[in-house]
Amino acid sequence: MQACPRTLFLLAALVSPALWPGPAPAQDELWESSREAAAEAYSQGNYTEAEEQYVAALKAAQDFAPKDLRLALTLNGLAEVYRAQGRYAKAWLHHRHALAIREDTLGPDDPAVAESLHNLALLYHAQGWYAEAEPLFERSVATFEKALGPNHPQVAVGLNNLAGFRQDQGRYGEAERLYKRALAILEREPGRDNPQLAASLNNLAGLYHDQGNYAGAEQLYMRALAILERVLGPEHHRLAASLTNLARLYHDQRRYDEAETLYKRALSIKEKALGTDHADVATGLNNLAEMHRTRGRSDVAEPLFARALAIYERVFGPEHPRVALSLNNLALIYDARGDSAKAESFYKRALEIIENTLGPQHPDLANSLNNLAILYQVQGRYEEAETNFVWALAIREDSLGLDHPSVGASLEDYAALLRQIGRSAEAAKMDKRAKAIRAKHLRDNP
Repeated sequence: MQACPRTLFLLAALVSPALWPGPAPAQDELWESSREAAAEAYSQGNYTEAEEQYVAALKAAQDFAPKDLRLALTLNGLAEVYRAQGRYAKAWLHHRHALAIREDTLGPDDPAVAESLHNLALLYHAQGWYAEAEPLFERSVATFEKALGPNHPQVAVGLNNLAGFRQDQGRYGEAERLYKRALAILEREPGRDNPQLAASLNNLAGLYHDQGNYAGAEQLYMRALAILERVLGPEHHRLAASLTNLARLYHDQRRYDEAETLYKRALSIKEKALGTDHADVATGLNNLAEMHRTRGRSDVAEPLFARALAIYERVFGPEHPRVALSLNNLALIYDARGDSAKAESFYKRALEIIENTLGPQHPDLANSLNNLAILYQVQGRYEEAETNFVWALAIREDSLGLDHPSVGASLEDYAALLRQIGRSAEAAKMDKRAKAIRAKHLRDNP
């Protein structure tokens, strides 16, 4: 089953203009016009333009006082662009600078401080730094609640993203409670038919999807899609995510014809709204290609994967996690065809990119290691296979915890290798532990 992408909730700007000192009008206008253009470009996924405009705004803001809150707002926006581009080191520097300004100027309990904490948590989460992300998510939600009250929409934003974090930890019961609380807040808001409510429904549906509750997921996906179609119209680019999630559900249920129709509609919307070389178009191509691959249509899937790879490389450069994703997908095609040398080459390049960009402990690295281990196992290169299985297992244990379902999957894969090479006693221990993880997961997430 494919993992379901969640809608990442973004926070509204929380700094009052009344707190800004007044520089020369021309300087103020330059900063404001550049920042607004940057925010608009970011909302459209045009990260190159957003970066250019935020850099221009930052240059204008350098003439403000060192702790001017507009400087923090600009740093925060630019950091979010860098996060979207996978340039995590730069994102971290700018988010830390923005947080320092806000804490010094506003104190630790201001909503703007909570926004910076929240964005840093998202950055750590994206890199698989779960231990660093968790306290920041929790502190940001607590700060929002204290400053704005427990039923404020900003609290719902924090709850939704904390729920997504819990979901990735395999703590599905906690994730469901957080998603439902966020949803209840948004459903109390005037004008209940709004995109943020649809996003919250989509995220809860994604949790049900991951749990195999397909009927519950379909109901919520359909409701989210209906809201977006009513509010935004049938061709708005934000519909594409909801269409894709429903398509993934049908894909996992092997309702392939329905899935293909939705994947193609989502891709068409993205191409019309964003252009044919946009990163979101590449994601749509990947989704459609993966469906064809799982149906055994590798001749149809390969050019779609290749086109997605080319777009990602143009948009993000050759060293980006999304490039690694496309390389991994193409490696699966070559592996299935029996072109082991080409598959190995692509798997290794994907591994190198992930390790360089996300670090040696990211869960995505474990996924690629596992794929390469299976390739080695099929080739009879058992020692190399075992090395990769052990490495993948260690990453998942360290980053996700000893009882995460992905750890159980690693144990099962490793046990299969051990049985194949005659180490049955060790395999039995792995299987026993994997079975215990599955049982615990079922108890904790009925």
